[in-house]
Amino acid sequence: MFSSLTRMPADMSSDSRRQLLNAVTDLFLLDEAPSDASQAHYGDIALRSLPNLEAADRKDYADRVATTPALPREVAVSLASDADSDVARLVLKLSPVLTDTDLAAIAVSQSQRHLAAIAERARLSEIVTDILVERGDREVLHTVSANDGATLSEKGFDRLIERGGNDSGIGLALSARADLTPARAERVMRIVEQLSDEGGLWSKAGSEAVTLARQARHQRLEVKLLLAELAAGTRELDEIVTMLAEEDRAFHLAQVIAQAADLGTDQALRVLMQRDASGIAVACRALGIGSAAFEAVLTLRARRMLFAKEATKDDLRNYAALDPAMAERTMRFLKVKSRLA
Repeated sequence: MFSSLTRMPADMSSDSRRQLLNAVTDLFLLDEAPSDASQAHYGDIALRSLPNLEAADRKDYADRVATTPALPREVAVSLASDADSDVARLVLKLSPVLTDTDLAAIAVSQSQRHLAAIAERARLSEIVTDILVERGDREVLHTVSANDGATLSEKGFDRLIERGGNDSGIGLALSARADLTPARAERVMRIVEQLSDEGGLWSKAGSEAVTLARQARHQRLEVKLLLAELAAGTRELDEIVTMLAEEDRAFHLAQVIAQAADLGTDQALRVLMQRDASGIAVACRALGIGSAAFEAVLTLRARRMLFAKEATKDDLRNYAALDPAMAERTMRFLKVKSRLA
């Protein structure tokens, strides 16, 4: 059916193309696992239609398909690269289809509003974050600084300090990051204290940043203690997972899951913040995490990635039906695969 629809007349009006795209999108979204052929035909229809739609119609379409895992990559890239940042925003922020290469190319070439949307993604690799830090304006730098899911390379961290070190908002955000190494935390603290001593506009903000930095340091030490108690068997994994999820501490939660599952922290964070919940479900089920604790994890994900409540309920039902033995086998396979890669 999609194949026949690709042969649309060249003289179709914008409104006719909009109606056609909406109709085939209704059909496409009904199929939870579309074939490669269906995806290709649907992508062809979308790519032919989009250049002929008004900006408002492109935005409506983009917002509708932004979180669709089966969306053809070419369509996602076309929407994310749209010159109108209102069209691109939700796709840039939420699409699970866009790769680091896609995001990097867009970050290099598009507007500050495009960069601001990318900076809000639940997880960003070093290569993308480096570009945001280099090209971004103050809004982008503020967002990256406050995003624990944005991995900062040494070069990126240095550049962020260089470009935004005198900005109180960036200093506040950096001082509260959960992923600061001791060396980075000490560096941020020195800058915060220096600017606070200078008085003026930074005096109050600097004092607040010192407090946040101390709180963040306390939380990092707390996680070390929790990990030690978990290893010693004096604290239950479900209790730790629930506490960190309810406090919206995604990075610390990833650290705990990483230790319990013998994964890297970055790998655990990537699985935790993927839009598809199957990865984190497998990891949690293999670790024997109960449904109540996993529901807290799903709630954290919903807050971070704007999931609907119904989607969370479906994920929780799927988790309850997930076979623990199968989850353990899948985890063993994935760990072997990642070590061989």
